[in-house]
Amino acid sequence: MNRKITLEKIFYILGLVNNIFLILIFLIRKDSTLLSVFAPFYFLLAIPAFYCLLLLKKQKKSSKYIIFLCIFFAFLIIEFVYDYVLQINFRESMVWYLLVPYLLLYYSMNYGFVAMTWKYYSKKKGIIIFSLLITQIVINIFTH
Repeated sequence: MNRKITLEKIFYILGLVNNIFLILIFLIRKDSTLLSVFAPFYFLLAIPAFYCLLLLKKQKKSSKYIIFLCIFFAFLIIEFVYDYVLQINFRESMVWYLLVPYLLLYYSMNYGFVAMTWKYYSKKKGIIIFSLLITQIVINIFTH
């Protein structure tokens, strides 16, 4: 039985956890107390993402992973800066110059988890990530 930790496995798990976190955040977004306790843990996903960068070098994988990991890091950074540093309520104010970069990174990051899992790891697991993404988007729409 192959127990080797590969970049593809960790990237897939990172995509799963990312989607589950965002689904839960969207479900609890109206409860500011619960959200303020739970949401900061989302940034811990930077740890396995950084580990993926280390595996990229060690396992000599496609540089496409670097692109999607950088998009993921950029999304985490913009999320952190908007919500915790600047404390901007950009989701409600709908200020386009704040919202557009955020949404571009959000959709690009999610696309990366689906596409890279589907293409380089497993179509079945790619479908799982895609299904979670659709769930995430539907919940996001209905909880706004």
